[in-house]
Amino acid sequence: MTITEIGKKAKETAGIIGIQGSARKNEGLKAAAAALLEGEAEILAANQEDVIKAAASGMNAGLIDRLELTPARIEAMADGLLSVAALDDPVGEVLSMKIRPNGMTIGQKRVPLGVVGIIYEARPNVTADAFGLCFKSGNAVILKGGSDALESNMAIVKWIRTGLRNAGLPEDVIQLITDTEREVTKEFMRLREYVDVLIPRGGAGLIKTVVDNSTIPVIETGTGNCHIFVDESADFDMALDIIFNAKTQRIGVCNACESLVIHRTIAPQFLPLLKERFAQKSVEIRADEEACTMAEGFVPATEEDWGSEYLDYILSLKIVGSVDEAISHINRYNTKHSEAIITSDYNNAQKFLNEIDAAAVYVNASTRFTDGYEFGFGAEIGISTQKLHARGPMGLKELTTTKYIIYGDGQVRP
Repeated sequence: MTITEIGKKAKETAGIIGIQGSARKNEGLKAAAAALLEGEAEILAANQEDVIKAAASGMNAGLIDRLELTPARIEAMADGLLSVAALDDPVGEVLSMKIRPNGMTIGQKRVPLGVVGIIYEARPNVTADAFGLCFKSGNAVILKGGSDALESNMAIVKWIRTGLRNAGLPEDVIQLITDTEREVTKEFMRLREYVDVLIPRGGAGLIKTVVDNSTIPVIETGTGNCHIFVDESADFDMALDIIFNAKTQRIGVCNACESLVIHRTIAPQFLPLLKERFAQKSVEIRADEEACTMAEGFVPATEEDWGSEYLDYILSLKIVGSVDEAISHINRYNTKHSEAIITSDYNNAQKFLNEIDAAAVYVNASTRFTDGYEFGFGAEIGISTQKLHARGPMGLKELTTTKYIIYGDGQVRP
């Protein structure tokens, strides 16, 4: 099937799903969840093919972790669809109605975007999440996953479509582009006649390629060079627990901590404790010259380290003399994803919240919470680091737009 044919089918199906009621869409989500569990053995077998190929090609541990599925992760995908089914449906919500002096009533109503295209890397769980959110918000979705996860994605899409068919709903509400040629991807990025919005999910290279080549409006879901600043008033035990969680709970995700900023006043006491805690996971700390004198085993950092998203057991460390210097450093090198301060000082916490330029800013909590499930969205289509249309974890409402609805009783413009 050609890209144009896929686009035409998606456009046709979007018109059908966009007018379905919540109950009907929830039936489809529940049927798709049941089908994923039914197809678990086939999905796991397909995923193992991808994992074996990835390991043989030298893919790093963090990316293999993103790629690999387990029975628990498949169950989590199914549970995610059920969670989305339980959420309020934003489609049809009337945001406001105002009566004009001429008697007309003008309001806004929430409607689906239409056809959503998603280009993503080796994250097969994205396949189910993207379907669930797009389907509940009344959109058709065209998926273009990375070649590293092709077998996994084909199996997942097959079983989701089986569930939709069992529920008597159109299967083409989800379609997967299986051709891995770059020219096909470029053609997809120019399918403006049929695709309403394109969302890239992956590394900086993928996102840049989509932004530079797409003729379709793009919502950027950015990379995560996430920082934690340990202020001079921080509780050491809290800081160590939060940093350890943010860095090591799962290394291959965009909301993992990649950079530490430590106040100079506490650095001599805090850094040896940090080094001891990170030894549990053999985390490499790439530190500035000053920090390297305070604890053994730190690796001297380069300028490149300050802006790196490692997705590995590595992080950078910078010493600063004030909250202002911390904010300046973070705003210079961050990717506008998630940033945190550990502090007992209310004024410093408020200053950090107000002045850090990021989609999510935390006080005394791990950056790992920047996630659609954790924010109560049921799932997420991605974490937007741009400022137009959507910012932060994108749930159902972020996959809709609005149209004006106007009621009159014969008014004409003079």
